[in-house]
Amino acid sequence: MITYNELLKQKLISESNINDSSIIKDLIDEHDTTHMIEGERYYYNENDILDRKQFYYKNGVKTEDDTKANNKIPHNWHKLLVDQKVAYLVGQPPVLQTEEGKKEYEDRLNLILAEEWHDKLTELGKNSSNKGTEWLHVYINKEGLFKFIIIPAEEVIPIYDTSLQENLEAVLRYYLVEVNGKERIRVEWWARETVTFYIQDNDGNFVLDDTENPNPDHHFYYNDIGYGWTKVPFIEFPNNEERLSDLKFYKELIDLYDTNIADLANNLEEVQEIITVLKGYEGTDLSEFYENLRYYKAIKVSGEGGVDKLELNIPIEAKKEMLDRLEENIFLFGQGVNMKTDRFGNSPSGVALKFLYSSLDLKASIMERKFRKAIKRLLWFATEYINIIDKKDYDSTTVQVTFRKTMITNDKEDVEIAKDSKGIISDETIIANHPWVEDVAVEKERLEKQDETELDKFTPYKGLGEEDGEDE
Repeated sequence: MITYNELLKQKLISESNINDSSIIKDLIDEHDTTHMIEGERYYYNENDILDRKQFYYKNGVKTEDDTKANNKIPHNWHKLLVDQKVAYLVGQPPVLQTEEGKKEYEDRLNLILAEEWHDKLTELGKNSSNKGTEWLHVYINKEGLFKFIIIPAEEVIPIYDTSLQENLEAVLRYYLVEVNGKERIRVEWWARETVTFYIQDNDGNFVLDDTENPNPDHHFYYNDIGYGWTKVPFIEFPNNEERLSDLKFYKELIDLYDTNIADLANNLEEVQEIITVLKGYEGTDLSEFYENLRYYKAIKVSGEGGVDKLELNIPIEAKKEMLDRLEENIFLFGQGVNMKTDRFGNSPSGVALKFLYSSLDLKASIMERKFRKAIKRLLWFATEYINIIDKKDYDSTTVQVTFRKTMITNDKEDVEIAKDSKGIISDETIIANHPWVEDVAVEKERLEKQDETELDKFTPYKGLGEEDGEDE
């Protein structure tokens, strides 16, 4: 059975703008961003424990207790796991390689994307891990330069042509702006050729924004000529197929860890290790008892009275064992690398290190597949831009995207493997996998210069007779 939302999207696919204000309202109302906000909260150490309250019952009514110890200690496990994955996958920028003889095209792409792209890719990895997905918007600025900017996933509602979420047909972006001192929702409707702007009026309806002229408008202008990309200039960078935050898989473990630490801190703060039990004490004031005990080192009791001491032992070892198990499970189900492990010794082999990183590699590989497709889409836009301004006919499908995962390695072992591979695989592959090489192209140039220098050392000088055409 086709739902109302599916019918709505089918209708919108064929339209360059929206004529019905209620459609915009429905799309915004149905856009659930709860899990996105939650993932970001935990990344910035704003865990649920910070909202914890203590209660007691007064006359049968549950009442908040402001006097009871209430330690709130969040632990930033989520940030640790996210940063591990992002650094592992995109700590080094992916390599873009073109076909043989297309070096000019490759250099042009790298020049356009530059270092800004690596910075943006790291942010995309972090945000996508927190929210489940993130978006990149490509545009041409007023100077005619190719640019891209991250758009928060909370602001983007994609319209795909099928439930497979493959072909992006339109994007509705919405955000708050201030109009005459009041907050209004502004909407951008991006289709394949144009963009249309809407603003919320005093009645809450969405009307065409008359501050934009023309409206609808082209995607961009170059030399005063308006262009449409023929594709929606938004690129999704999903975390996984389900668009789920990494937090989804271990949030309850973090909450339980926070709660146990908070409870332990509360117990240590509230509970006296030794409780004095008085029997037959003649005094009437407990403060008087403690003052006499402190000053006279003695107390007076009557009859069979006396003083006992009740020692309370907090089960620290049991708590420690539980916290250790929780920490292990957070790394297990968060698919991270626990650097505290001592199972591999001081100098683990390459095989042991790969085993240590295997779970992280599995998680990162899922993001890698999604990000590779997204980067290929970005390259399509960049290539279209190059073809327009340079009057070229480059094909973005010929570009190969290679991720360079970063992990702790046994350098000595890797160097020996590289040396033993000489003559079995190409020198370029050996150079690319050498632990000291950061840029393969630069290293190849250095080797070529080195070979030329070595050759010059052994080139014999010509004799005087040879210069005059005479035999030596």
